[in-house]
Amino acid sequence: MPLELNYHKAAGKLTKEALNCNFSDLHHPYDALRAKAEADRCIYCYDAPCIQACPTSIDIPTFIHQIRADNINGSAETILSENIMGGTCARACPTEVLCEQACVLNVSHEQPVEIGALQRFSVDHLLEHSNSHPFGRNPLTGKSISIIGGGPAGLSCAHRLSMLGHEVTIFEAKQKLGGLNEYGLAAYKMADDFAQREVSFLLDIGGISIEYGQTLGKNILMDELIKNYDAVFLSVGLQNTNSLGLDNEDQEPVEDAIQFIEKLRQTEDKSNMTVGNDVVVIGAGNTAIDAAIQAKRLGADNVSLVYRRDEDAMSATDFEIELARKNDVRLQLCASPSKISNNETGTSIEFNLIENIDGKLNETGEKVTFSTDMILKAIGQKLDTSLFSDNLLAEEHSIKILDGKIMVDDYSTSIRGVFAGGDCINSDEDLTVQSVEDGKQAAHAIDRYLSAEQSQTVQHSQNKGGV
Repeated sequence: MPLELNYHKAAGKLTKEALNCNFSDLHHPYDALRAKAEADRCIYCYDAPCIQACPTSIDIPTFIHQIRADNINGSAETILSENIMGGTCARACPTEVLCEQACVLNVSHEQPVEIGALQRFSVDHLLEHSNSHPFGRNPLTGKSISIIGGGPAGLSCAHRLSMLGHEVTIFEAKQKLGGLNEYGLAAYKMADDFAQREVSFLLDIGGISIEYGQTLGKNILMDELIKNYDAVFLSVGLQNTNSLGLDNEDQEPVEDAIQFIEKLRQTEDKSNMTVGNDVVVIGAGNTAIDAAIQAKRLGADNVSLVYRRDEDAMSATDFEIELARKNDVRLQLCASPSKISNNETGTSIEFNLIENIDGKLNETGEKVTFSTDMILKAIGQKLDTSLFSDNLLAEEHSIKILDGKIMVDDYSTSIRGVFAGGDCINSDEDLTVQSVEDGKQAAHAIDRYLSAEQSQTVQHSQNKGGV
């Protein structure tokens, strides 16, 4: 169960002890005895629907059976062979609407097997007790691939390409790898610096080099990557945040929720973080929930999460919504932001109340106003298409964009030898686990491309020699 909030304050602020409690692990991890008991509940069913529900197709019944048999590291290898970031996904993925929702025990109105907790138990055990990387590399191919972005998709792609025998260089704009795992997930989901522990484990396979502080379109250019590498993988994520379209939203105390979360994740001593007393979070996804709960856990007196539709339309999962309520976050539904006012008495934000009539949202004419000293925007992000406006690329070689995402066919973009995956393409879900799957599948697509290129080169040489 999630830990209870600790509100013990000193001089108007939460004490360090309270903050440490509030940002400790959201869930108590299983010990061996509890893991074995939970694994015994799995009926190892034929054609297990939980496998189909997992975006990375982990063989869930097998890894659970291996826990039963006390083959914990073998269980972890079963997980990691399909999802190399299975540790993060066990902590942060909405298993309650993926594999656990598909568990056949739901049919008999029993609690589903806690697959996420079992997955975490196995992966954590391997990371703590194994002295070597569980996967080896194929014979080296002599091929090199550049990866732009060291988030879940980029890291997953790099690891699989290394397994396939290729050399990989990751170009990362920030000073740490991990992407949203490091900068965008709530601190209580990724306690004890787990994101970096997982990155270190992943890189142990070898064959992956990192160039930090490198941004596409600034100090690295697409044409240079195409010339210098045998293939390119774009995992640039979504860099720009959507706008409310209101006056004063670019002024204090308005802040992007993702920047707030990043700052909090990179602040080791949470007592150095500044948070408002009356915080308003605008949005309905897991980022909005993470921002709201963390503001409350930092010591905000009042936190309100405001969304323009009703609760059924929220993209956050039921678990996340209930977690917000347990953390004393107030939900204001059916309200659309209309005005931000700054004056000598402080800041206020006004919302128009909304009603849904036959699927259409209409203003009721009523308004609600919040006095606030912090407004966090969590209304989505979008691709920065300026990253691909490389003047040295011919027009016919430009990256094609559709509905704000990079167009791909089998992860291949409109430029030959350039692939893309993760949040920057239209995948099934904007989830870490989907990004990991994108990276894995893109690696295989790149490998097929390189093999075809090699075959064509050999065939051309043979034909030329026979003339």
